[in-house]
Parts: sequence; structure tokens; C-alpha cells
Amino acid sequence: MNDSVRWGIIGCGNVTEVKSGPGLQQASGSALVAVMRRDAAKARDYARRHGVPRWYDDAEALIADAEVDAVYIATPPDSHLHYTQRVAAAGKPVYVEKPMARTGTECQLMVQACADAGVPLFVAYYRRCLPLHEKVKSLLAAGAIGAPRFVTIRHVGVFGPGADNGGWRVVPEIAGKGGLFHDLASHQLDLLDYLLGPIEPAAGVALNLGGHYACDDTVTAAWRHSGTAAGAGTWCFVAADGLPSESIEIVGTEGRLGFTAFSLDQPIQLQRGSNVETFAVAPPKHVQQPLIQSVVDALHGRGTCPSTGASALRTARVMDHILGVA
Repeated sequence: MNDSVRWGIIGCGNVTEVKSGPGLQQASGSALVAVMRRDAAKARDYARRHGVPRWYDDAEALIADAEVDAVYIATPPDSHLHYTQRVAAAGKPVYVEKPMARTGTECQLMVQACADAGVPLFVAYYRRCLPLHEKVKSLLAAGAIGAPRFVTIRHVGVFGPGADNGGWRVVPEIAGKGGLFHDLASHQLDLLDYLLGPIEPAAGVALNLGGHYACDDTVTAAWRHSGTAAGAGTWCFVAADGLPSESIEIVGTEGRLGFTAFSLDQPIQLQRGSNVETFAVAPPKHVQQPLIQSVVDALHGRGTCPSTGASALRTARVMDHILGVA
């Protein structure tokens, strides 16, 4: 590996503008040297605005670029498997957006492709490295709520009518059967895997109640973490305006922790009896940068990354069971 990991991006869309692209540039030991988008004008414009030396409108050309050491796949989920296989075949490490793919079967094929090629596979479940969630993990490790007993997720939003209020995320052929559940709940369930341990059995009910698009819009689920804490969640994207959008609560033998996966400006709330403490933790400017730094460190052999193909495959399989597609 060179002094800096030289990255290429396949799919330089909105997620790469602030969340990830600058993180690839600003992480220590990392450089962004090429981007690709099928629309040549947009690829050229991205490269100009972000100071990236080269741009392509063909993914194969970027993958074959001898000065690209590793590739970040930032396309919608329906192409993740294909591009991962192509990058792995070229012998280059892969960093792929979440959700890892549309199904656990596709994720397994991605893991296998990288294993066969002898290259690492990382997945952009960056909440595992955000300071807010690292603080939650440290509070749990310190016994702030005693032994965890159960966790709940509640996520309510309004997306509809029509696909314009969800874009590709409500097109099952692109996003997967769960639509917004795939896109949003994957972050929450993966974060709980990190905080409380792997989710073992999971079951759920997935419905299309609004009829605005072909994906499910309402999901309920139940699970357990490694035989210890129980879990339950409700996601509804066709509910009334004004309801709280998202919350996660972990209840233990001595207290409870409340926090969110998405509203990173909201403080953590720790309640023990009548005593309530809050912890405000500022998010980084580029939210993927802490995880990207762990990926770069792993590629340099000086650390590990907490979000790999193996951990993301667990999350994908949990979602398959909840959606009834396992």
C-alpha cells in the first residue's frame, strides 16, 4: 500500500458531497484521486468542485486505473453486488454504501467474491464510529444502566404519495422489498448489533398500508441479542405529520438510555431512578470520516474497522427474516 490509500468513487451522487467524499480526502493516509458517474458532465463537475484529479463516465475504466488502490461504491443497492465483484476481481479493496445490498443472498455473494480475491470488504455503517454512539457504547460498558434487558426502536415518517417523496428508496427493484425500511432500519439494526451484540432470531410483519408505492411502508419486528436482551421495533412511513420521527431506548436492570440513530444533534439521555443526565456529543462535519479513518488504518495494517462484510451480512440476514424473504 502507498503512503496514502488512493481512492476511486463509483457513483459520486449526493451521499458523497458532504458525508463521505471529503472524508476520503481528509482522513489521514488517504487521498481521493478519481470519481465516476454515468453522466459525464456531472462526473466532471464533481471532480472540479472537489479538486479530484480524474473523472470517468465508465466504471470499468476507474476500476482499471493503476493509480486507484481501493474503490468506494456509492451507487444504489441494486448495483452493489455487480460492482463489488468487478472491484474484487481487479484485486482492490472494497468500501460499499449501506444497505450492503437488497438481500442477504446478494450480501453473501459479495463476501464470497472478496474472500475469493483475497481483498477486504468494508460497509458504510458509519454510525458504529460516530462519537455519539461511541458514548452510548461506553456508558453501556461502564454499567450505567446495569445489565441490558430490552431495546426498542420507534421510527415514524411520511413518504408519499408517489415515488418522488422517496426516490429510488421506494422502488423495490432498486432498494429491496422493504424500501425505506431497508435504507433506514439497516442503520439502526446494525448499530444495535454493535452496541448489544449480534441479533440472533428475528421475525416481523411487513405491510404496504398506504399503497403509494410497491415497497412495504410499515414494519414491526421482534428479536434478541445473543440470548440476552430482547428487542422490538416499529417503522411506519405513512403516519401522521408531527409525530416524533425516531428514537431508540435501551432499558437495563438499573436504568435506561435514550438516543437516536439519525438526529445527531440530540443528546443522549440517561435515567437512573429519578436522576436524569444528558450527554451532548457534537457530530463530525463529515459523518463518514471516523469510519473511513478506520478503513484506511486497517488497509495500512495499523488498526481494525468495526464495519465489515461479515458484520453487514448479519444485518442483511436480520432484515430478510423481518421482511419474510429469508
